[in-house]
This record gives sequence, structure tokens and C-alpha cells, in this order.
Amino acid sequence: MSKGTIKKVAGPLVIAEGMRDANMFDVVRVSEQRLIGEIIEIHGDQASIQVYEETSGLGPGEAVESTGAPLSVELGPGLIGSIFDGIQRPLVDIMEATGTRLTRGVEIPALSRKKKWHFIPCVIAGDTVEAGDIIGSVAETEIVSHKILIPKGVSGKIVSISEGDYTIDETVLVVEKADGTKENVTMMQKWPVRVGRPYKQKLSPDMPLVTGQRVIDTLFPIAKGGVAAVPGPFGSGKTVVQHQLAKWAEADIVVYIGCGERGNEMTDVLNEFPELKDPKTGHSLMERTVLIANTSDMPVAAREASIYVGITIAEYFRDMGYSVALMADSTSRWAEALREMSGRLEEMPGEEGYPAYLGSRLAQFYERAGRVISLGRDGREGALSVIGAVSPPGGDISEPVSQATLRIVKVFWGLDANLAYRRHFPAINWLTSYSLYNMGKWFNSKVNESWMELRARIMKMLSDEAELDEIVKLVGMDALSAPDRLKLEAARSIREDFLHQDAFHEVDTYTSLDKQFRMMELVLNYFDVSTEALKNGANIEKLVKLPIRERIGRYKYITNDRLEAEYEDIIKTLHREIDGLLQKEEA
Repeated sequence: MSKGTIKKVAGPLVIAEGMRDANMFDVVRVSEQRLIGEIIEIHGDQASIQVYEETSGLGPGEAVESTGAPLSVELGPGLIGSIFDGIQRPLVDIMEATGTRLTRGVEIPALSRKKKWHFIPCVIAGDTVEAGDIIGSVAETEIVSHKILIPKGVSGKIVSISEGDYTIDETVLVVEKADGTKENVTMMQKWPVRVGRPYKQKLSPDMPLVTGQRVIDTLFPIAKGGVAAVPGPFGSGKTVVQHQLAKWAEADIVVYIGCGERGNEMTDVLNEFPELKDPKTGHSLMERTVLIANTSDMPVAAREASIYVGITIAEYFRDMGYSVALMADSTSRWAEALREMSGRLEEMPGEEGYPAYLGSRLAQFYERAGRVISLGRDGREGALSVIGAVSPPGGDISEPVSQATLRIVKVFWGLDANLAYRRHFPAINWLTSYSLYNMGKWFNSKVNESWMELRARIMKMLSDEAELDEIVKLVGMDALSAPDRLKLEAARSIREDFLHQDAFHEVDTYTSLDKQFRMMELVLNYFDVSTEALKNGANIEKLVKLPIRERIGRYKYITNDRLEAEYEDIIKTLHREIDGLLQKEEA
């Protein structure tokens, strides 16, 4: 263990001398208050330390002690439903111990050492195990079964294992290694946060993470194990989009990182999540969620660590074979923490003062997502999908964090303040957003063989509408031909009836893929039949005012048990109304 003394204090940066034996990224304890910090630079015997707590009152000459280990998280039963700060300190436990004001230097373990968990083994004495094998499970909540894994570097023959109630640091299994030594395995393991957890194989991202949000699933889908960025100005609905994904995405576990967001926004999340009912199980959403709260008024250095802590916890559940969705809100605040520390280290600044390594740090974070075959002999598949919110100042996505993110991620959901002001939610701009994941084969085989064809037609119609809108602004609606007016009406239907989705409506908040396909078909059916009627002499004014259009628009509020009957009835009524219109024209 290396010991030194403080030479200089500059905000969250502390420079200590006499640290020649310390290593990069070692966790250190600073001063008698034992503030937690991490070594981020070493020159000779001088170490630069980013301190994760308030440094006011520290001065030269105070002691600094290295723990000899990198910043690590505790992984085991007790994670689900917990609220941690940026370095995995349990906020509820700290509040119970010290009151509502966080005191410095508090040392409370991330996971409770007193609570007993009922361990049910799935292997027996005499079996051989290797790293990543599941040896048993704990019912952590009513909806999450916590699989206990053999840690990395341990393999051999099981000497003893038994069912019972254990704390996370009690031995549940003894393994005899090949060299004859015995290893005790507990329900908890530690993992350094800056190192990705290993897996056997990464799978191609050819399967969507179904979210139930129409604009996402139909137009800009994210793959299971994929990465997406949600940039948008203040008030454009980033947080609502992330809440919807947390509730409805096909994920078994949700890890939500509030990284540098305003305290009141994080308070809303902490208050809302326990009250939100998980639609799949009827239980509280917190029963499958881990929250990491590191708001903008908390120490800036811990903001940088919170992203790594969150993704390491997410990888741990991925290794159990779960589909995990990680929400980072927002990576812009994380980048600002990097910029502040870089400035204090007097590094050469890059664009807009951000460090030159901003892009590579973002890439290191996002590349830890993926759909993988986990370690262990059962070949289980897990997925970790990452959705990062970006908060560019003034909504300007030409700034460095947005641009660096766009170079890495394959899905861009660009939130538009103008859409939000027009009360169109989710305010994802269909003209600027994109998805580079090629999942057409999956949609065509699993939902309907015409899925990609209808999607292409809808995208074409929306881009045509933008061009026609420019003409209307210049010369007015009357200058358009009847087919163009019809196209504008159909595009309006797509916008208002299909892309607009009410997050607070009990039916409209989630739309299955089958229902999304039927909704696309109804709008395009109306357009095709009306186009044909125009050729046969129908009046455009009467076509756009057909009563059936109201029912097409309200189809999104139809419950699943009535979907098919209502769909068939709308199609019949549409043809009947068009035929009646044509007969009147002929008469």
C-alpha cells in the first residue's frame, strides 16, 4: 500500500507526492476524512487524483493512502431496486446512517452484509464447473431470479454446495482446482468498472429491441444489443422517451443512470419509478430496475465514474442471460465532467475545450453494448442495449459531444423542439433521424412479408410531404394538383394518427408490431383506394372528408381483442363510402 501527502488541491483534483508505488486507476483515501478518489495520472512520485467527494478544507501535507485496487463494483443479490450514487454508494443506507445530508468519507458497503438470501443450487457436489457457469439462483424480487455465477479464474470440481439462507459474503460453494487448492465461492463478486466483462462470442445485431413506440419500431428500430443516441434541446421530451423505453422495451432488467441531470429531474425519476406498474408483470417497475443518481450538484468527478459503474452492473445481468436496457441521461454532462478534469490537469484542449480523447472515451463506453453468448457451458444468450441521451447546448447537434456520439452509434432519434411545441410526442423528427441496423429480414419473416415495403412507402410519403409543404407556403394549397393534395392528407394521417403516440393513454402507450402493421395498412389503403377514385372522377374535397377517416385515426385506441374485427370493418366501410361517392359523381 502506497502512502503519500497532498501537495496541491484544485477543486476535485488533488496532487499527492510520495506515491511512486501506486498504480494508475488505484482507489485512494484522502486525508483523515478518508475521502474516496482515483489516480488518473502519474509523473514520477507525483499522482494526480480525482476525488469523488467535496474537497473544501483539504490542504497540503495531509495524508493520502492507496488501497492498491482499481475502482470496482460489488455484484450480487441486492442490486435490483437499489439507488446508488455515481460510485455505487447506497444512498438509502447512507441516509439511514447519517441523515438527509450526505457527509464526507462515509464508508458503507454497496450491498448489505446483513441481509440473508435463500440460495437454491442447480449443481451438486462432484460436478465440474468453469468461469461463467450458473451454480444456483436467488429470488431477488418477485420477477427477477438472480443467477449466481462462477467468477472469472475459478474452475474445478465441486467439493461442497448446499441450499440455505446466506449473506452475500458467506461461502455457498467450495471448488477444488486442478492444482489441488480449494476456493471458496460466495454470492458476491467484484469487478473493476473500467474493464468490460468477458464473453464467449458477440452476435450480429439482426434482431430488434421491440419498444412498442411506433416511430421507433417502424421507422428507426434499435437492435437488441444495439446503441442509440437521443439528442434534443431542453423540453423536447428526452426523459419521457427514456421512461417509455424503460417501461415497454423488451428488456428484463433496466439500469437507469442519472448522470449530471438536474436534481429535480432525478427526484421525479426516483419518485415515479417505484409507483410505475411494470406492464408485463403488474409489479412495481423498481423490481427490475437499478438506479444510479449522480445529479449536477453532486461532485463532478463522480459523474465520470457513474457511467462505468452503470454499464458494469448491466453487463453482470447480461452475463446471466438477461436482456438489459441501459439509459444514460445524459452523456453530455459526463463529457462536461471529462472537460473539467482535463482542464484542471492542464491537458491540451480539443474542440470547444473538450479533451482530445473525448471520442475514444465515448467509443469505449458504447462498444460494451451487444448481444453475446456468455461465458459458461450452457451457451446462454444475453443482450445489453444502450440508449444515451445527449443534451447539446441550445439543441445544436453540431457541437463535439453530439458529433462524436453520432460517429459511434447506429441509431439517431433526433428530438425536435418545434414538434414538442406543437404537442407532437414522441418529438422524434422523421426527416433527420435514422437507423443503420438492417433488420428487414426479421420484420418480414416475423411480422408480415410486406412490412419493409409499407415502411418504405410511409418514409417516401413523409419526405414528399416536406417538399409539398414548401410549395404550399409559397403559393397556397389551391396551386396543388388533386393527387398531391391527397398525398398531403395521407401524410397528415401518418403524422397525427400513426407517429403521434400518447404515453399516458392506457391503450396508446404501447403498440404491438402486429397492430403497427395494421395501422400502416389502413392509412395506405385509404390512400390507394382514394387515388384510384380520383382517376375515376371523384371530388378531392369529398375524398378528404370521408367519415371513415375518423375511424382510421382512432384505430390506435382499439384494444387488442378487437383489432381484427375493427380492421375488417374499416376496410369494408372504406370501400362502401368510396363506391357511394363515385355513384353520386356519376349520377
